Amino acid sequence: MTTLEFSYSLEKLSSSLKPFALKLTRDMDDANDLLQDTMVKAFTNREKFAEGTNLKAWLYTIMKNTFITNYQRMVRRGTFVDTTDNLHYINSGDVLVENGAFGDFTMDDIYSSIEKLEDVYKVPFMMHYRGFKYHEIADKLEIPIGTVKNRIHIARKLLKDSLHVYRHKN
Repeated sequence: MTTLEFSYSLEKLSSSLKPFALKLTRDMDDANDLLQDTMVKAFTNREKFAEGTNLKAWLYTIMKNTFITNYQRMVRRGTFVDTTDNLHYINSGDVLVENGAFGDFTMDDIYSSIEKLEDVYKVPFMMHYRGFKYHEIADKLEIPIGTVKNRIHIARKLLKDSLHVYRHKN
């Protein structure tokens, strides 16, 4: 199957995958993102598709696995793992008092780094930070959604590089 034929087949099947994505995510924006991620993964891995097998089933499998991976990543992000001896933090009943000065300095550095970004990266990043979905940013800025995702990714990378002093050392 040529790249063009494969692309055409993906486009034809995308509408039948959308209800499944919506069923998994229960949110239209997240469903659209999941569908897009599925199509990108399928297209980039097209050489792994065995011609003569069921393309639709292959796409459903990619979508399901992508959803599960994203869900597990989200759950892990919210999980606290106590690595101290004797589970000190979990067993401590002490009230934690934090010095807010360090946090203030950190936030000042973060906002300063964001301000130094070029507008082409800063604007989509800040819109996403404020809760806009990728497609809303794309519509507002009149650019393709892939460009929005790319610019947000680049902004994160630039911020990570400029804020390297805050990296945790394990």
